[in-house]
Amino acid sequence: MNGFKKYKILFFGIAFSTLFISCKKEVAPEAKPLEISVAKVLQEDVRLESAFTGQTFGQSDIQLNPRVDGVIESLNFREGTVVSKGQLLYTIDPLPFKAKVNDAEGALAEVEARMAKTKSDYDMMVPLAKMNAVSQRELISAKASYNASTASLKSAKATLENAQIELGYCRILAPISGLIGISKVRVGDYVKPGPDAVLNTISDLGDVRVRFTMSEQEFLRIFREIKKEKSDLVGAGKLVSLLLSDGSTYPQTGKISFADRQIDPATGAVTFEASFANPDRLLRPGQYVKAKVVTDVRKNSLLIPQRSVIEMQGVFQVFVIDNANKVDLKIIQVGPAYKDSYIVTDGLTAKDKVALGGTSLLKAGSVITPKLVEWAPGKTEN
Repeated sequence: MNGFKKYKILFFGIAFSTLFISCKKEVAPEAKPLEISVAKVLQEDVRLESAFTGQTFGQSDIQLNPRVDGVIESLNFREGTVVSKGQLLYTIDPLPFKAKVNDAEGALAEVEARMAKTKSDYDMMVPLAKMNAVSQRELISAKASYNASTASLKSAKATLENAQIELGYCRILAPISGLIGISKVRVGDYVKPGPDAVLNTISDLGDVRVRFTMSEQEFLRIFREIKKEKSDLVGAGKLVSLLLSDGSTYPQTGKISFADRQIDPATGAVTFEASFANPDRLLRPGQYVKAKVVTDVRKNSLLIPQRSVIEMQGVFQVFVIDNANKVDLKIIQVGPAYKDSYIVTDGLTAKDKVALGGTSLLKAGSVITPKLVEWAPGKTEN
């Protein structure tokens, strides 16, 4: 019995110790501050660009039109290749025009023979008339015949020259060096002169012209700004960059060549033309592009990433981090967007740091562990 009591006492002692330990409260580990990406407010001069829809044209876009009617006899080029000035491109069946030349040459020969006879008759009449061997009427008649044959000779020469010109039009030569397009006619097609009778087009792509339109209001604002003394737009406003249809930026920068003489009364816009170098022939006529022009220059602007801004019903807010890493939610005033950033007009200073967001756990008054991110407008954060 004594052994049983000792075992019982030991059992209750172990159970009591276990119960006592389980009743002690567990202490939770202290939470670490949330790590948040933070960016400094940048202060720099900003050149704001406006994008205008434009279309590309070759430096010269020359249409090839037939100047005589006839059947296309040959195509003497490869479509989509570069041709040289003076190169033979098309031939039109020349036989009808050779026949005209032959007829004109025959008519000219007859007129020349007739003129030779009338001249001989007139030369012979002159001395006879002085001796009264022939009447003055006969002399006048001989002179008139000679004058008429002289006029006929000029007409026959003009007819021959015109026939030769028309024969020359049967050979269509390249008026400029450049890139030729797809032919709109084939061998055997009948063509004739007319504004709609286009055989092909040659484009000089050494430089490319871009035409774009700007609203009258924007034009007036920029014009007045450029006219100001020491305006920052005087040089910058003449430079143009291109945004291509795939979203890429064309590597060459262009310059505005001229503006149209009038504002289109139908659209209320003025047309501008800019010239771009095209060494790789990347630009082709007919492309639709965005012409980006510097329309405003703002000195010492404050910039923050767009992703740091919270917008609710037209109110813009950012989380600002102080020197103690404490978060405060501030209302700010923003100006125009610049690349992937906003220009801040009120509410921040150049010494402030803003949270980049990306988490719903961020609250005003909380303390964070800042992770400073180097950034620049238009560049991905590191």
